[in-house]
Amino acid sequence: MDTRRIAHIAMIAAVYAGTTLVVILFLGWMAWGPIQFRISEALTVLALFTADAIPGLTLGCVIANVANIALSGVGTLGLLDVVFGSLATALGALFSWHFRDRPALAVAGPVLANALIVPAYLPFMLQGLGFYTIPFTSINLEGAYPLMYLFGFVATGIGEAAVMYLLGLPLYHALARTPLAQQLSSDDAGPMDYEEAHS
Repeated sequence: MDTRRIAHIAMIAAVYAGTTLVVILFLGWMAWGPIQFRISEALTVLALFTADAIPGLTLGCVIANVANIALSGVGTLGLLDVVFGSLATALGALFSWHFRDRPALAVAGPVLANALIVPAYLPFMLQGLGFYTIPFTSINLEGAYPLMYLFGFVATGIGEAAVMYLLGLPLYHALARTPLAQQLSSDDAGPMDYEEAHS
């Protein structure tokens, strides 16, 4: 891996982590919890331009989630988010890169990955934080894992879809003609012809 690609990965990781931490600090309710609109997830559209975004976004997510452990006081339960939340970001970015020639489909990758993975560990984190019922209901979390997973799937999916389609897709179109996007795309050795894919 050459130094330019390492720089791309580091830059993407820094931007994702930094944006996530700013949102956590100033709009904490939007960035974390059973219902969230993590604005920084819009940056996963960078995977439509370069494969370097896959490790970059994943590393940025790891950094942000580790920092969130200290900021939110979730303790070791936060490690679930570090591992599985970062896995969701990696898989979502991989999907986006694979379908980069169809942007509207590509941005569905992070939506699906987060909607399927995050609800799997969300009940444990909520219980650890003192939640005893499924949010906005009187249903006891104890023994209600399938219902909590369904709630998480819908809530996480809606939040992620809102971010990806209302912020991410317009961001992609705004970036598509910039010199930075052209530079990132031209540095990848993928089979896609940039001009054809972005015309």
